[in-house]
Amino acid sequence: MITFFVSIILLVAGYFLYGKLVERIFVIQPDRKTPAYTHTDGVDFVPMSWQRIFLIQFLNIAGLGPIFGAIMGVMYGHAAFLWIVFGTIFGGAVHDYFSGMLSIRNNGISLPEIVGKYMGTGFKQFMRAFTVLLMVLVGAVFVAGPSKLLANMTPACMDTTVWGIIIFGYYIVATLLPIDKLIGKIYPFFGFAILFMALGIVICLIFNGWSMPEMSFSSLRNMHPESDRYPLFPMLFISIACGAISGFHATQSPLMARCLKNERQGRRVFYGAMVAEGIVALIWAAAAISFFDSVGGLQKFLGEHGNNAAVVVDTIAHSWLGKFGGLLAIAGVIAAPVTSGDTAFRSARLIVADFIKYSQKSIVHRIIVALPLFIIALGILQINFDVIWRYFAWANQTLATATLWTITVYLAKEKKFYLITLLPSLFMTMVVSTYIMIAPEGFGLSSNIGYIFGYICTLASLALFIRWIRKELKTSGIKK
Repeated sequence: MITFFVSIILLVAGYFLYGKLVERIFVIQPDRKTPAYTHTDGVDFVPMSWQRIFLIQFLNIAGLGPIFGAIMGVMYGHAAFLWIVFGTIFGGAVHDYFSGMLSIRNNGISLPEIVGKYMGTGFKQFMRAFTVLLMVLVGAVFVAGPSKLLANMTPACMDTTVWGIIIFGYYIVATLLPIDKLIGKIYPFFGFAILFMALGIVICLIFNGWSMPEMSFSSLRNMHPESDRYPLFPMLFISIACGAISGFHATQSPLMARCLKNERQGRRVFYGAMVAEGIVALIWAAAAISFFDSVGGLQKFLGEHGNNAAVVVDTIAHSWLGKFGGLLAIAGVIAAPVTSGDTAFRSARLIVADFIKYSQKSIVHRIIVALPLFIIALGILQINFDVIWRYFAWANQTLATATLWTITVYLAKEKKFYLITLLPSLFMTMVVSTYIMIAPEGFGLSSNIGYIFGYICTLASLALFIRWIRKELKTSGIKK
């Protein structure tokens, strides 16, 4: 269990040490009024306590990622632990913090508007369309998944279609109601439930005598059963997204940026929620290989159950936590994607409203903006779930890459230490460009071709950034 505990310690230390460094680089202004007060509208801009916002942010960004993603990701071996730890500290938490704080500094605007301010109008228009489509895609994905789980737990009359209608109806209500009326009241409870469930799993790991194979140089190789088809790089870094870095988070941080009372709370909420999610991912990765004795044991079980991570969660939860704990675990697995789905639609509504500069204080205005989004989502639901999920995974990490580049440009313009996001930007550029070449849902080309293409894209991105930096320095010199 040394690998597991060291990983937890590193994540916690990352929050206190690296998180503090990130905060200093941003330079918070505790005396500055936040949008929660300057733009209060009783709908989306509502001051709330940081503890409640933390739990809402955690639940918003969690989804199925830190649980299912970690379980599927650890099939590649112990490299998954390294990605969760270092991806969270240096990538995901930094990404989430800056996307939230830049929203606070810019009157609570949504992600595409932030991108447009620092990357230009053309990129803003692309990001508006891309982000809205991704949010609707998330909403559709998180209708299909929970519907299947609920259908398996209820009588035959309550099939996937019935549960899909119920969940979709809930999405409509949650998207339209003021944020403190439904989300602000029930989300903290569900967020606490997921953290409590993870704590229960940790206690079982420690006191029930379960052991986890320790990390070694040999275990850092690709241990996936289809290693030729699924190379460690870049597949692992797409499989584990929410547990390390996820573009979806950058669309959720501005939601909470509209509710924070003070900039000092930003590190606790944005950086802290990502670290908490990384810890949850570590717990489930450790539990999965401990319960089945090895990575190979987990692979065998998943192979016998159609690679369905939900079966792994159900089996472990009922075995370790009993009937009540198992029920709580499955409830958390269902609640996490449902609550991420409704905030995805809420984000899409606000992105569109920001774009057309359409006030959302009136319920009629909210319906006018949200209705087309729900219609599009209904159309997407007719597509096979597995196909939707595969493309969502790549699009999600592509959004994270675009957000990191935006933050890097912001830091460079403000003459701040931009290397803190430049290196993660380059790494994620390599990941997403290589993945689309190699992946079966992409072009399905050989790994060598994919790596060459990835190197070209990464080097081209760096060259463009260096060229832009030199131009900026020359311009600023002329101004002086």
